[in-house]
Amino acid sequence: MKIVFYGSSLLSSYWNGAATYYRGLLRALAAHGHDITFYEPDAFGRQQNRDIDPPDWCRVVVYEASPESLARAVAEARQADVVVKASGVGYADDTLLAGVLEAAAPHAIRIFWDVDAPATLADLQAEPDHPSHAALQRLDLVLTYGGGDTVVDAYRVLGAADCVPIYNALDPTTHHPVAPDARFASTLGFLGNRLPDRESRVDAFFLAAAEALPQRDFLLGGSGWGDRRLPPNVRNIGHVPTRDHNAFNVTPMAVLNINRASMAATGFSPPTRVFEAAGAGACLITDEWPGIDLFLTPGEEILVARDGRDVADHVAGLTRERADEIGRAALRRVLAEHTYESRAILVDTLLRRLAAEKAAGLAA
Repeated sequence: MKIVFYGSSLLSSYWNGAATYYRGLLRALAAHGHDITFYEPDAFGRQQNRDIDPPDWCRVVVYEASPESLARAVAEARQADVVVKASGVGYADDTLLAGVLEAAAPHAIRIFWDVDAPATLADLQAEPDHPSHAALQRLDLVLTYGGGDTVVDAYRVLGAADCVPIYNALDPTTHHPVAPDARFASTLGFLGNRLPDRESRVDAFFLAAAEALPQRDFLLGGSGWGDRRLPPNVRNIGHVPTRDHNAFNVTPMAVLNINRASMAATGFSPPTRVFEAAGAGACLITDEWPGIDLFLTPGEEILVARDGRDVADHVAGLTRERADEIGRAALRRVLAEHTYESRAILVDTLLRRLAAEKAAGLAA
């Protein structure tokens, strides 16, 4: 099928945590024979901070963040069998969604792919006049980054024809074990951009643990932390490009995952960092959220912390040997059950079923 996908960015992970999710899923979908074009706006300095070149498995079109360029990109939707608008594109999102739904051909499958369902649902529930309410009635399917039954039920209540979580996963061609890199040497590393509903949790889980263990060295990666006051044993290295994520994950004795507040509350939404770290064979400590045990086994394949004290206790009790054992177990689990190929099989099955239903409806 010919798929057009409107998202934040495939080429850059700069202020764009969804990049590796898009890359893993779309690469795997392309391997199932789909012809994919990804449309992304030139916004937020992402094009100046690319971490991959345009891939051979997907055509990428970068358009200016202007009404004229947006209109040209939207017009391309009429050529597609599947039209996907992702959440959080970053320029004129409401206009883009309305435009691609209008431009889509009668036979086309219309999908909204929500990579931040808790935030989107909060907006829709708080704003009865939000334009996305009308758009939901015209969609064939909502796909989400995760969320479990809570998100599925919420979307159905709002009028979605169907909602299916497509969880993050591992792309073993991009995230895998590598040799340690002295640039990232530390006891505990955390990689995440500074965001309003994450910062207080970084304080509680990462910085509090650093203050509790002043003799240990902590590593902070991600954009936006430059003006933040940090404990003296925390080293801030700024944005870490995708090409360095494997080394960042395997070099510290352990790495920490901290969900944003909305994701942690909703649960069942393991972020890309979980699978990327596991795919590199890292020992991962995560904040607690519902559904962890569906993906990795606490205490054996991942360590779970309720607060910064738990993080500090995990770090204080770890040896390199124990950390390596946990990392190896996590790697085995994600390779067996949580690759993007397995997620792509689900998406491919959904697309083929919807295409058959559309064809039957048009023929009736």
